[in-house]
Amino acid sequence: MEQQITANVQFMMKSHHELARILEAKRYVAAQVSHLVRAIPDQPESFGSGEKAIALSLEVTQSIAVYLNSLGDLEQALADNLELVIAELHIGEMPE
Repeated sequence: MEQQITANVQFMMKSHHELARILEAKRYVAAQVSHLVRAIPDQPESFGSGEKAIALSLEVTQSIAVYLNSLGDLEQALADNLELVIAELHIGEMPE
């Protein structure tokens, strides 16, 4: 039984590591886009209209929101899996 628990924990560890790598990539993209937005001139005339600047700002905001939401999902997955592991460990304990 302990081998199955250990195998499951190792599998969860690997999957959470992959999720963290994906989130790191999303963070990098969001950071790069925010640097691009900072390079946008303050003069809306260079865009022809302010609509393009608003669209770009909205796109960056959505990208950051998606990244933060993904972090929340990862945290929830970690908590759910940890809860299962702790429950399994308590079932395996022998009362004294």
